[in-house]
Amino acid sequence: MLVSAFVLGLLGSLHCVGMCGPIAFMLPVSRTNHFKKAFQIGIYHFGRLLAYSIIGVVFGLIGKSLSIFGFQQQLSIIIGILMIVIVLIPYKTFSKYNFSKPLYKIISKIKTALGASLKKKTPETFLTIGFLNGLLPCGLVYMAVFAAIAIGNALNSSLYMVLFGLGTIPLMTSAIYFSNFLKGALRQKVQKAIPVFVIIIGSLFIIRGLGLGIPYLSPNTPILDIISNNIDCH
Repeated sequence: MLVSAFVLGLLGSLHCVGMCGPIAFMLPVSRTNHFKKAFQIGIYHFGRLLAYSIIGVVFGLIGKSLSIFGFQQQLSIIIGILMIVIVLIPYKTFSKYNFSKPLYKIISKIKTALGASLKKKTPETFLTIGFLNGLLPCGLVYMAVFAAIAIGNALNSSLYMVLFGLGTIPLMTSAIYFSNFLKGALRQKVQKAIPVFVIIIGSLFIIRGLGLGIPYLSPNTPILDIISNNIDCH
């Protein structure tokens, strides 16, 4: 499942370029020192990964709290279905409902902070920009968050989000250096591959929740039974 995080980030990074590209293009990187520029971009990506890791911990704890009550398998199935349904819903239909509306005030503050940071060139500025960038709402990040909840383990959920972030780095970095390098047929193919892969991930989570007795992929031992056995042992 962790491998899917990196692939999701890699394929979905085209979407990231479209959503976060303007921020990446506006990074106050050095135009004369290539080493310094690479270092600044690296700090920016580290800030994004830091934000993703914290998000993973938070939602991993939420998933873990549900698993304690024996809902882990059901949660895995529900999240798998949600991931599939969301990518199958036409964009025009889905765009009518802005689920980020309750967060508008927070998002506005993040954007304001980003605007102020983009005017500076200190190392901590790039860390701040990357971190704030990672907190901005994004459909692809939502998919990764769903998966983080389904994993139900703070450490693994954080790792899932970090791997997702790592998958976005190659294309995001290329976009900073070559703003128009991905066009035409290749761009369309990657765009079409994203929902297909999300459906595959959603299907894996459904299989995981069904408890088919497949080692690592779909264990048939309910989480609650494991907890009960551990309690009995003590």
